[in-house]
Amino acid sequence: MNTVFIKPAVVERKWFVIDAEGKALGRLAAKVASIVRGKEKAVYAPHQEVGDFVVIVNADKIAISGRKAQQKLYYHHSGYVGGLKTVNFEKLIARHPAAPLEAAIKGMLPKGPLGRKLLKNVKVYAGPTHPHAAQNPQTLELS
Repeated sequence: MNTVFIKPAVVERKWFVIDAEGKALGRLAAKVASIVRGKEKAVYAPHQEVGDFVVIVNADKIAISGRKAQQKLYYHHSGYVGGLKTVNFEKLIARHPAAPLEAAIKGMLPKGPLGRKLLKNVKVYAGPTHPHAAQNPQTLELS
């Protein structure tokens, strides 16, 4: 079987707006990763960028269950010996409201050049406004 290569000019790429208020973090991230990857299209190819663009608003009002606000930890390293930094969800969302959602989506995309390219198609904003009105994004309701 031959590998299918879709010409970028053939792919119709849309813009979607998703309101994250009250949505579960992981479920929303999984849906966004699927849309950005293009898995919901008939022309899906795992090695190509055929997905749509997603704008997420109200990322600071994302919902998590249980005691995850205190127990869920995010790590980053300074690059120096002993430079591992840890912060919980509560403190991270207070400092960078879009960071938990961006991290969840990034973890669900492929690792490598394709994943980094796909992550640029996701725009996350803490508040209800966004600067992408010129693209005429469609509102996407998730259940």
